[in-house]
Amino acid sequence: MSETSDRSREFEAIVEAYERSGGDPSALLDRRFASLVVSGNKVLSSNSVPGVVLEGQETETGVRAYVKVEPGTKVPFPVHLCFGVLPQEGLQEIISEFEVGEGAKVKFLAHCFFPNATNVRHIMDSRVHVGQGAEMEYSETHFHGRRGGTEVVPRTQVEVEAGGRFRNQFKLVTGRVGRLDIDLEARLMERAVCDLEVKVYGKEDDEIKVKESVYLDGEGARGLVRSRIVVTEEARSEVLGEIVGNAPFTRGHVDCVEIVQGERAKAKALPLLQVSDPTAKLTHEAAIGSVDKRQVQTLMARGLSEEEAVDVIVEGLLK
Repeated sequence: MSETSDRSREFEAIVEAYERSGGDPSALLDRRFASLVVSGNKVLSSNSVPGVVLEGQETETGVRAYVKVEPGTKVPFPVHLCFGVLPQEGLQEIISEFEVGEGAKVKFLAHCFFPNATNVRHIMDSRVHVGQGAEMEYSETHFHGRRGGTEVVPRTQVEVEAGGRFRNQFKLVTGRVGRLDIDLEARLMERAVCDLEVKVYGKEDDEIKVKESVYLDGEGARGLVRSRIVVTEEARSEVLGEIVGNAPFTRGHVDCVEIVQGERAKAKALPLLQVSDPTAKLTHEAAIGSVDKRQVQTLMARGLSEEEAVDVIVEGLLK
């Protein structure tokens, strides 16, 4: 069988997995949408549109991706990114660079899926630069299988120039987490805004670690760090939300909510605030609790099992 035929079959499998993870497969085939599809260390599809350049270079263990949005470009449709590993075992290293030019506006929809993983390691090393007055939104959804054999290690460095806006959403609520270790650091210049949000549902012996740090380095910069983590059975989570106010009139807030269901599940929330300017104002709110028993009993009275009732309540929290 030819390599072209192999890649075509793999692309079809990736598109199917993309749809199961909540993505719109038609967007990967429509030339109006900028998109990049990666399976393992293969670039199966890459489509650039006016004002948006997408480049993918295959490496021995993954892909180097470069994304550039030209200054002043208002991208009318979301840019779709797919990263997946279909075999049970493998290593995928994605090294990416995002350059959003001055005054540009763009939204990325990223889907990562490892449906059959028993021993898959997915490493992301990203550099993001949001130009002056530009806006970038990055929404990442993960779809994992039920075996818990996935290790996801994202490392992200973000710089937002004066008046720029950056929003990042990470969601992993389908399938087992396996092991997750997020580390994101954002630096904001004058009047820049940053909004970070993580939602994760851990089960069995999943391990979840999240560290998100926002440095308010420019006058009037604002940052928000939010997390919603649920751990059940023997799962464990540790969340560190950090904001540092280094400039005058900066504002920041850390909001952590963790739900523990089960005697062996463990959760830790660590909001960390630092200021080096007397006009900076930072606040935090952290809560760790359990699923409301009365809500569980109400749903069980309507025919659900206890596990199904907990899932319904958790899904409502994570929406």
